[in-house]
Amino acid sequence: MTGLLTKDSDVLLRAEELVVEFPTKAGVLQAVSGVSFQVAPGQTLGIVGESGCGKSTTGRALLRLSDFTSGSVQFLGEKLEQAGHRRMRELRRSMQMIFQDPLGSLNPRRKVRDIVVEGLRVAGAGDDECARVAREVLDQVGLPIDRFGDVRPRALSGGQAQRVAIARAIAVRPTLLICDEPVSALDVSVQAQILNLIEDLKQEYAFTVLFISHDLGVVRSVSDQIMVMYLGKVVEIGDPEQVYSAPAHPYTRALLDSVPDATAEEGFAGPALKGDIPSPLSPPSGCRFRTRCPRAADLCREQEPTPRTWGAGRQVACHFPLDSPGQ
Repeated sequence: MTGLLTKDSDVLLRAEELVVEFPTKAGVLQAVSGVSFQVAPGQTLGIVGESGCGKSTTGRALLRLSDFTSGSVQFLGEKLEQAGHRRMRELRRSMQMIFQDPLGSLNPRRKVRDIVVEGLRVAGAGDDECARVAREVLDQVGLPIDRFGDVRPRALSGGQAQRVAIARAIAVRPTLLICDEPVSALDVSVQAQILNLIEDLKQEYAFTVLFISHDLGVVRSVSDQIMVMYLGKVVEIGDPEQVYSAPAHPYTRALLDSVPDATAEEGFAGPALKGDIPSPLSPPSGCRFRTRCPRAADLCREQEPTPRTWGAGRQVACHFPLDSPGQ
């Protein structure tokens, strides 16, 4: 599933048939299985799915924080699988990641003013530049350096720690920002602040964002495109309004139905998704969703669905999509 762009000049990031597997004593864990997508400069691609669907592993593989088994990742036309260790260090200045656990991602022994310029130090920046940038980015995330510069992570709240992590990421002026569940560990009131901050910084610096989350409401509010994953596979890509108003894949429909709804009699928008997600050590044959899908047929067991264009600006990998194209 390659997304909706075709010209290399229109693509900042492209993944083609990305596979990430981890050998274990119980067998080979298939974390990501043939994922393909592309992102245009300045876009936000939201990646959503249940825990264990491979979305975080995909994000880490794009930076080669997790080595991928096969496939290709191109960033600004350069194939990352061909880049050596030194070149990847250079490229990561343009590809930054905000992690799910804000406190766990910060060095507990270092002061905030030093944490936010770690990337600049690695790149060889001098003391004057680091001091200037530290003051600038901490002001931008709402943590004035005169108050927070000498604080260590253990003295920060979760929201403050995430702001420090964001400041560290933008200090090197990245082209691509990968946000891996950046608000899931935060209180609801703080989540909105962090989301607004990321959006404001995106507008200011014009970087491209991959936003990974299990929260469909959050992904919808920040994304230009939505990519839905299930058990290591991409099942649907499209415009957020189309995907949310008329999902084409039964799994996307099930995700939306599982969202709590205060007005619904059962407390949810629709029926709960039955069964447990299969093990990535031994995924089902054919369509991986078929063991939980109410529309599954023999074809779904025998043949893996090929991604197809489904209406304007959407792709779906399903033998029996829910809606007609264009609806």
